Amino acid sequence: MYLEATLTPPIQAKLKTTGADAVLRSLVEEDVDLIFGYPGGAIMPVYDALYHYQDRVRHVMTRHEQGAIHAAQGYARATGKVGVVLATSGPGATNLITGIADAMIDSTPLVCITGQVGSHLLGSDAFQETDIISISMPATKWNYQVTKAEDLPAALARAFFIAKSGRPGPVLIDITKDAQFASLDFEYRKCEQIRSYKPVPEIDLNQVRKAAALINSAKKPFVLFGQGVILGNAEEEFRAFIEKTGIPAAWTLLGLSALSTDHPLNVGMLGMHGNYGPNVLTNECDVLIAIGMRFDDRVTGNLATYAKQAKIIHLDIDPSEINKNVKIDIPVLGNCKETLTELTEAVEFNSHSAWRSKFKEYDKVEAEKVIYKELQPTTGPISMAEVINQINQTTQGDAILVTDVGQHQMIACRYTKFIKSKSNITSGGLGTMGFCLPAALGAKLGAPEREVIAVIGDGGFQMTIQELGTIFQTQAAVKIVILNNSFLGMVRQWQQLFFDKRYSSTEMVNPDFVAIAKGYRIEAKSVTEREELESAVKEMLRHDGSYLLEVHVGKEDNVFPMIPTGASVSDIRLD
Repeated sequence: MYLEATLTPPIQAKLKTTGADAVLRSLVEEDVDLIFGYPGGAIMPVYDALYHYQDRVRHVMTRHEQGAIHAAQGYARATGKVGVVLATSGPGATNLITGIADAMIDSTPLVCITGQVGSHLLGSDAFQETDIISISMPATKWNYQVTKAEDLPAALARAFFIAKSGRPGPVLIDITKDAQFASLDFEYRKCEQIRSYKPVPEIDLNQVRKAAALINSAKKPFVLFGQGVILGNAEEEFRAFIEKTGIPAAWTLLGLSALSTDHPLNVGMLGMHGNYGPNVLTNECDVLIAIGMRFDDRVTGNLATYAKQAKIIHLDIDPSEINKNVKIDIPVLGNCKETLTELTEAVEFNSHSAWRSKFKEYDKVEAEKVIYKELQPTTGPISMAEVINQINQTTQGDAILVTDVGQHQMIACRYTKFIKSKSNITSGGLGTMGFCLPAALGAKLGAPEREVIAVIGDGGFQMTIQELGTIFQTQAAVKIVILNNSFLGMVRQWQQLFFDKRYSSTEMVNPDFVAIAKGYRIEAKSVTEREELESAVKEMLRHDGSYLLEVHVGKEDNVFPMIPTGASVSDIRLD
């Protein structure tokens, strides 16, 4: 049987109920407290059952299914729990695909439940029928179509286990309408194991010893850390490892906030718009230690010239990432919470003070040529970095920052200060414009005690602008900052640098964002002058409720440093 798995003893005795009710009972047994979704014909029986569970499970109806799944992503990233989404068949299900693909590449645990036409209509091109199983297969960890009510509890138990175990990811369960109406004897047993599925590899202590020996002999070791540290709840173990070894550490886009940005061993951001020193010195280190990251092309640049001088150690939970992009000398498989513990015991104390000073030299160069100009311009329009710096000063690094995709994303991630993990939420691998606004909503509902600030470009904001309605209806106190440069800024930057300033289809004529926000009864303000910025940011953060702050920034400002496509990390440009 496809659903064969090792299950816990029944949580309760068998109960006669419907498939739709079984879905809600299963979610309750998995401790689901929040669902994002949008009703429709094929999922209506589940929504009818949901009516009777309003005291146990909160449902948030977004204004679009893409908004629902991005909100679930934001919730999952802020809480570490599984995000849950409901949608109907056909267009409802297909509207989830962008978010599912985003969650897959960024390792976000989701359970997506879609309605489907009756089983007797499958394959007949019935109204709102789409083969969502085939469509979603390459973008999910697992998907399954349920046509019999009695299969629902086991399918959902398996879905939650797969979504959150090992390297997390999205799962989709498609339920035919007749299976939702049909009766079953309900019992729920959580899934603990699936035959042939080993989400966490066994640790090979011999590999750990080899890695430790190489680290102990290194003169210029360098750590690259990614989101795997956060997903493995290994922040403390990671900090203990670098503090014992004295190794400088740089982060990927999704690794940001795993280590406090003011930690003395935190040397900054890797990749295309990362910091100068971490990129250049990648090609000077003698041992490269990658922890919970996947050597994305935006991090490595030209693979033919990437870290060829270094021995490479790779700690990862996913065997498929080993040697996928970069040849690894010593792979160490397993959850990094456990592998780092073993490795830290085996390594020697060190400081690597001379090597660390090299990073400080590059920091000075970057500060003089880039950072001072961005943070402290004396003339011209407000810079994006100024806005982020003002947010830093006001929040003291104690906020969740959610970003969309583009120039503002790179600036925000370069300059935002973080003191807590799970504070940086952005679309990494897929680069999904429109992600930010609904993701910020989900993050705020998942972590209501924390300040949640959405930093968005004027382009991405308009892709999911309708979710202002969801923010208004839920009264979620999301703070929204639009960095408005009247361009699709990142595309325009490439057009300027590599296409002789042929600004093809990137300039935007924008609406009155303040008027739109106020139409949704969200307090809003627009700022154009530098002198107004500090008071405007403070006013936004003091406001009791959601707030939209539009800041007009330089139309043709660029983000530097920058590694041109196809170039080596050593060829990073400062202007």
